[in-house]
Amino acid sequence: MIRGAYHFAIPDGSSGAAQANYFVDHGGGWSRDGKTLPGVLDIEYNPYGATCYGLSPAAMVNWIRDFATTYRARTGRDVILYTARNWWVPCTGNSTAFSSANPLWIADYANNPPVLFGGWGYRTIWQYTSSPLDQDYFNGAYDRLQALANG
Repeated sequence: MIRGAYHFAIPDGSSGAAQANYFVDHGGGWSRDGKTLPGVLDIEYNPYGATCYGLSPAAMVNWIRDFATTYRARTGRDVILYTARNWWVPCTGNSTAFSSANPLWIADYANNPPVLFGGWGYRTIWQYTSSPLDQDYFNGAYDRLQALANG
């Protein structure tokens, strides 16, 4: 079974680097064991307050970059970004800064196929429903999922 871990971002709580270090230190690391996906940064609506955590799009992009850079330095892998278009576009200004290195795990329950954004030309994983629980689709054959796990 291929599995992985995710970190629910709270950008107004501490720096991206601090949260990436906490994530890696507490089970979010990666190992070349053929069954561990790179970590996932779950960056979406703030359930505790302001939608974009009170950050400007530029500050949000810097926070995500801080997390992604630290995660890569610690693990040798690029973090997967889990997000939704209706959050990414306003909160990052539809930044394209991550589309070349960070795989996209898109949450889109309304569109089939999901609408891409942020410069991504491809979705790696698609969360297509939350009912009766979150359900996801890997965009590729099993050997591609293994390749993602193996680095």
